[in-house]
Amino acid sequence: MLESSVFYKIIATVFFIGYFPIAPGTVASAFAMIFIGLTKPSDTLIIYILIISFFLGILASKKVEEKAKKKDPSYIVIDEFAGYCTSVIFLPVNWYTLIACFVFFRFFDIIKPTPIRQIERKLSGGIGIMMDDIIAGLITNLLLRIFLIL
Repeated sequence: MLESSVFYKIIATVFFIGYFPIAPGTVASAFAMIFIGLTKPSDTLIIYILIISFFLGILASKKVEEKAKKKDPSYIVIDEFAGYCTSVIFLPVNWYTLIACFVFFRFFDIIKPTPIRQIERKLSGGIGIMMDDIIAGLITNLLLRIFLIL
């Protein structure tokens, strides 16, 4: 039987991608982009993936963060995976859109403009880890929608 702490670590690090030595959040976002680009899931399936990764991410991130005794360790990357899924939901699944979502999502996740920074400061634990990336994904999604309309 898989030990629960190992299970949480697998989820929080997205199958250990979080241990990539350089820019693990960017690598996890790239993994999400490639996964979606290659599998071309329906919007319904992306929603299921997002919901599952969000709720498992809250739990796993909280457990791994507590065990590490460190706030939001860089190897927790399930938030980037879920945030990227948020950025592409209900948008055309083509490489132009996927790459644009990747660039904008990483920009907002790294820069953390005011609404994202406020969420990050006000929430703690697993929900805090997950929500700033979900908001970055939502901003990315809305921005891409505007660009697609123009």
